[in-house]
Amino acid sequence: MREADVERLRRHGFSDAAIHRAAHIVGFFNYYNRLVDGLGVAAEPEWGDDG
Repeated sequence: MREADVERLRRHGFSDAAIHRAAHIVGFFNYYNRLVDGLGVAAEPEWGDDG
């Protein structure tokens, strides 16, 4: 994410606090997905084949 991305979000009405929260949420999802992949966690059966 670059300053231009932040400016674009601001132009669309996002506050700095909202941008900060979104960055944290995206970062956590990225971290958890990589952790699960790295540990070889299998998808739950009820998630279907594309889990």
